[in-house]
Amino acid sequence: MKRFYRETLGELRKVTWPTRDEAFNLTKIALIVTFGMSAFLGILDFLFLRLFAVIIGV
Repeated sequence: MKRFYRETLGELRKVTWPTRDEAFNLTKIALIVTFGMSAFLGILDFLFLRLFAVIIGV
């Protein structure tokens, strides 16, 4: 078990971590894409709801 942790820490030291600015910018991009896709899917869901309501005649 100790060997596993030692090897894991060794690998983590080899990682090139993003700078604070890079991490901030990537987080912004991820949030923008997430909110954009959520809005798109919400609108699509609303349109299908209306379409099926018209088809069913509600």
